[in-house]
Amino acid sequence: MGRKKKKNNNNQSSANDNDKNVMNHEQEATPARFEDDNMDEVTEVSNLDESMCEFDESVIGSDKTSADYYFDSYSHFGIHEVSELHLSWSTLIILSLNMDGLVVPEMLKDVVRTKTYQNVIYKNSFLVKDKIVMDVGAGTGILSLFCAKAGAKHVYAIECSHMADMAEEIIKENGYSDAITVLKGKVEEVELPVAQVDLIISEWMGYFLLFENMLDTVLYARDKWLVNDGLVLPDKASLFLTAIEDADYKEDKIEFWNTVYGFNMSCIKKQAMLEPLVDTVDQNQIVTNCQLLKVTMDISKMSSGDASFTAPFKLVAERNDYVHALVAYFDVSFTKCHKLMGFSTGPRSRATHWKQTVLYLEDVLTICEGESIVGSMTVAPNKKNPRDVDIMVKYSLNGQRSQVSRTQYYKMRVPKHFLNARQSSSVTE
Repeated sequence: MGRKKKKNNNNQSSANDNDKNVMNHEQEATPARFEDDNMDEVTEVSNLDESMCEFDESVIGSDKTSADYYFDSYSHFGIHEVSELHLSWSTLIILSLNMDGLVVPEMLKDVVRTKTYQNVIYKNSFLVKDKIVMDVGAGTGILSLFCAKAGAKHVYAIECSHMADMAEEIIKENGYSDAITVLKGKVEEVELPVAQVDLIISEWMGYFLLFENMLDTVLYARDKWLVNDGLVLPDKASLFLTAIEDADYKEDKIEFWNTVYGFNMSCIKKQAMLEPLVDTVDQNQIVTNCQLLKVTMDISKMSSGDASFTAPFKLVAERNDYVHALVAYFDVSFTKCHKLMGFSTGPRSRATHWKQTVLYLEDVLTICEGESIVGSMTVAPNKKNPRDVDIMVKYSLNGQRSQVSRTQYYKMRVPKHFLNARQSSSVTE
């Protein structure tokens, strides 16, 4: 069963126009969700060590990275449930990949994602026409085909998985073999037939924007091949944070482990709390404002190290309610178009395959309208496997009914067989 939906869900009907940069962080307050609860006990503790990314070895599996999951896929305790059926992350990957690392059409069928790229290219052909283009992580070659059709002088589609062979066949069948050259291999290893390119296009974004993403590969390609006045598409990305009520789902997926048929399995709960959930959040669950967490990343200028950061946040309650989790999502922008174009992966926008990233709090926060959850979030690549992401959240609430101060750690990771299919410049379409 999926996350229970609240009544009167508008289902983001206004987000069907993919030409718009769908981003709306306004919400009307709803009636109070509690009456005269007793003030929660004051706490000031951490679920792990104070030092960032140094996980408590007493939490089983906390020291594992993606590389450890090749034969240990069931170590994810259901927290990475990302499909409508809420399959475990590892199960979903097995269903999504065959032995050659081919990805099912989930991303191609993501209309928000794919249609936005198509509109950017077709409606702003001046960005592409007569230009030499590099497609980083070409996958099926759909972005390369868009560019070729828009009049690109030539497109170099780089793909390191076996999908490169399929892309070459697709390009041939559609009559673009003269306009598109598929290069099979990693961006860091391929030899390009030209010294420079005018435009780099890529769909590099991962869950939580930075999880299992190809940003470093895009930046490498930019620094090595892009002309001085060249463009990177998309060129801007922003990470946002909000807070939600999610009692039913947290009870089902986290608190369940406290007592399982009369036995204490809370050690699994500790592990489950470490792993963020990738899922679709109902917009009616949102309790606070939505805040820009990370200063907008400029892909044309940023360095690789900019993906690691500590950012403060202040989430102001828009109604009386309980808070069970923080939710992160991202927006992507193409600012060089005739008019601003892009899309949001937020809960108030039309759903994408990225969904949102839910970080459950150990505390249940009882918050009143106007009160604030203040804190900071630190994000960094895992030291053992840089495609994994370590997250530290410090938060506090000094309210009428809750006074809490805590530090929590999270770790986003993925099984090795998924990494093999999406390494540098691998399948994205």
